[in-house]
Amino acid sequence: MPSSSGYAKVNGLEMYYEVHGPAAAARRPLVLLHGGVHTVGLSFAAVLPVLAADRRVVAPELQGHGHTADTDRDLTVPNLASDVVALLDELGIRQADFLGFSLGGLTALEVAVRHPERVGRLVLAATQYRQDGYHDDVRKPDFTSPRLPSQADFQEMADAYAAVAPRPEHFQDFLGKVTGAAHAPLPWTADDLRGLGTPTLLVVGDRDFVRVEHAAEMRELIPQARLAVLPSTTHVELMGRTSLLVPLLTEFLD
Repeated sequence: MPSSSGYAKVNGLEMYYEVHGPAAAARRPLVLLHGGVHTVGLSFAAVLPVLAADRRVVAPELQGHGHTADTDRDLTVPNLASDVVALLDELGIRQADFLGFSLGGLTALEVAVRHPERVGRLVLAATQYRQDGYHDDVRKPDFTSPRLPSQADFQEMADAYAAVAPRPEHFQDFLGKVTGAAHAPLPWTADDLRGLGTPTLLVVGDRDFVRVEHAAEMRELIPQARLAVLPSTTHVELMGRTSLLVPLLTEFLD
């Protein structure tokens, strides 16, 4: 359970966020940005207790996700990043570390590129910087790739949405909106990555959406980057591989 939660008025949204961990912690706050069609819990339940043990953790739910109602605004990575920066302004957080998973990783990367002074350390989990960073079979419209979430995974997303969303009946429409956002052109160039001065940890599964070769390219482009590839790990499994992931995260963020 979060130590507190609330809603912030940012960019026309009533943005839900949770705060975990000790409020008076001396360490830089950590911002967790969840994956597409996820809630905070679906993305981070496995790692959140460890990460919040000795630091303040802020975990918002992005436009249309979880408790945060959708609007007519386009769901784009720049819009999501703008919301996150506005939330930090509301909370009086000048700089934080970031851990973003999937869509949350894209959002965290956009914050780091456009607002580098706001980011201390950056963890990008299952995150690409070009659309061809995904395996071809992930981008096919027939949903047959074994890399994609299973029917049970999609049901878990639908159940989590129905439990907290202001409009539970909106799930299928929202799923289509997020899918469209996931396949939209991304706003970065190789030079944007070369210009990142933020220490960065890239994490992918060896059976992830993101090609390992693409993650390795990002590792070469970002000056202070390191790359971890988790074995026998799909996209959906990545944030739950605590025995491998937690030591990586704590060592890097420390």
